[in-house]
Amino acid sequence: MRRLPVLAAAALLSAGVVMTPAAQAQAPYQVLVFSKTAGFRHDSIPAGIQAIRDLGAANGFTVTATENAAAFTPTELAKYAAVVFLSTTGDVLDGTQQSAFESYVNGGGGFVGVHAAADTEYDWPFYGQVVGAYFLSHPTVQQATVKVEDRAHAATAHLGPTWTRTDELYDYRANPRPNVHVLATLDESSYSGGRMGADHPISWCRAVSAGRSFYTGLGHTIESYADPVFRAHLLGGIRFAAGRAKADCRPESGYTGLFTGSTAGWSQAGTGSFANADGTLTSRGGPGNLWHSAKEFGSYSLKLDWRLTGDGDSGIFLGFPASGAADPGAGGYEVAIDASGAANTTTGAVHGAQAPDTAVRDAALNPPGQWNTFELLVEGERLRVLLNGRQVNDFTNTDPARSLRQGHVGLQNLGDGAVSFRNVRIKELGVVVPTQVQGEAYTSSSGVQPAGHAGAVGGQTVGYIENGDWAAYSQVSTAGARQFTARVSSGGAGGRIEVRSGSSTGPLLGSVAVPNTGGYDTFTSVSTALTGTATGQVVLVFTGAGSGGLFDVDHFTLG
Repeated sequence: MRRLPVLAAAALLSAGVVMTPAAQAQAPYQVLVFSKTAGFRHDSIPAGIQAIRDLGAANGFTVTATENAAAFTPTELAKYAAVVFLSTTGDVLDGTQQSAFESYVNGGGGFVGVHAAADTEYDWPFYGQVVGAYFLSHPTVQQATVKVEDRAHAATAHLGPTWTRTDELYDYRANPRPNVHVLATLDESSYSGGRMGADHPISWCRAVSAGRSFYTGLGHTIESYADPVFRAHLLGGIRFAAGRAKADCRPESGYTGLFTGSTAGWSQAGTGSFANADGTLTSRGGPGNLWHSAKEFGSYSLKLDWRLTGDGDSGIFLGFPASGAADPGAGGYEVAIDASGAANTTTGAVHGAQAPDTAVRDAALNPPGQWNTFELLVEGERLRVLLNGRQVNDFTNTDPARSLRQGHVGLQNLGDGAVSFRNVRIKELGVVVPTQVQGEAYTSSSGVQPAGHAGAVGGQTVGYIENGDWAAYSQVSTAGARQFTARVSSGGAGGRIEVRSGSSTGPLLGSVAVPNTGGYDTFTSVSTALTGTATGQVVLVFTGAGSGGLFDVDHFTLG
């Protein structure tokens, strides 16, 4: 791509024209700007229309501006990737037009609401869902501090942690946070007249069926539309609504920041480091691992924002012990970030273990130079990878030498400037999840031996089982266990599995019959409820009539 000369680029910025890194590379699209008013009319509407035209000319989309509600038909709306409600007020669409717009958004269209779009269509429930909140009141125009919560979304990625704005600052009838993903809030201590308190959202996004919605309460003044920073905010919202910039816009609550600017609680292992500036970590040298040494985590949702530079390479380490911080992939797993890696090392892969769904990944991924958001959802030995809100990998650990059930998290540094991270946060789930244990991973036993079977997970079972044999698993507690499920096979007489606590003669929590399955390579599942309040290690005691092998156990779970 031919680059703009430096002086030409500077001239565009000074004129308020914002260009995205991939502005020339994306297929062109169309945007409808709708500015009909049936109540108060903002004198900034013409400036807003011109600003969006300028943004479109510089960023690959064309703009049609109208105040004619007759444009809201299925055929007409189908032309547009997004519709901007630019400071509309009052009832602006009739029932037929409303129905057409509902079908448009539910079918994958985009909505952008600017400022008084929240002062529109109070009696149309679908519109209330799309815009997120309705206008209540505002004080006089004044300067205020905007606190940026999400610095990965295209509408806010260019901002610092705070943004000083002079604008008309809306209060809303209800806080939209439970139903939207908040991008920015107002600091009511920084201005006079706010009525929402400590949590005052001012910009947000959300998914609506197959469509996308972005809203900003800013944009009252004419001057707003000449401000390059506000223009970039507006452009990012349009690109998201049009499906050109991907983002995780699910509602988010209950997360605790691990890195929001300070590396307190983190330690560096290996070579290299991360530069820390503007609430952003940027890799320097390596290979190394910046790991959260203050605490280990079990069942959790880890979210973080990341950006590659060119063909960068990095990853997120999960589930490793403190002793393995210098080699975290040996005791835990890495979720890969790699623009051009092989199938099981590329972005979204569980490195070396399982490739992502590349079709879903590619549809959800923002390219190098733009921010993305991971959610890494760890429940027992199950790891799900969500990229910008879409699941791209669902992996279950079956390696007895590694575990996701408890351990540290870390960020890989692998090359100068290769990757940047922001807003690392975690929510501990506090739920009991099934523990899947390989049968051959016993820590003490009597009579049994590992047996190789092609149909077994990992290729082995606990086998050569005779009446009275047992296998104990010191790594697994019976505390809170209420269900036992095992994957078994039998070419012999079958028998029973007794689940005991502490030892082979400890409290009996439950037992289940194992049938003849027709062969040791033919598996089935058996399960039983467990009772009691024991807390010792799990011990499986095997019983059955006859001589020789009774059955094999591939793996079992406690829930």
